[in-house]
Amino acid sequence: MTVRRIVANIDAESVNAVRKFYVDLFGLKAVMDHGWIVTLASGQTASVQLSIATEGGSGTPVPDFSIEVEDVDAAYARAKALGHDIIYDLTNEPWGVRRFYVRDPAGKLLNILSHPN
Repeated sequence: MTVRRIVANIDAESVNAVRKFYVDLFGLKAVMDHGWIVTLASGQTASVQLSIATEGGSGTPVPDFSIEVEDVDAAYARAKALGHDIIYDLTNEPWGVRRFYVRDPAGKLLNILSHPN
């Protein structure tokens, strides 16, 4: 059997508030909208991955989602400018990623990261 994709579903009181967060911060676009559910996408193709962890690394909690971006510094600056709740400040980690944590309006903890060149 081949897994073709894994879709994250976020339980939210306000679909529009959470949609706005992901559109404004990451530039995602709606590819399906039924009002009660909206699916956002980047248009990029990514491999299927599922991480299982006892901690988030460096003493942090396990994030609900990890989102790899091209430029984590730009994403961090945008998150700060938008007034989002930064939980773990921008950090170069010993295992080779640069990342920060932010919470979305539904309370999900996001690990935003890049692999430095």
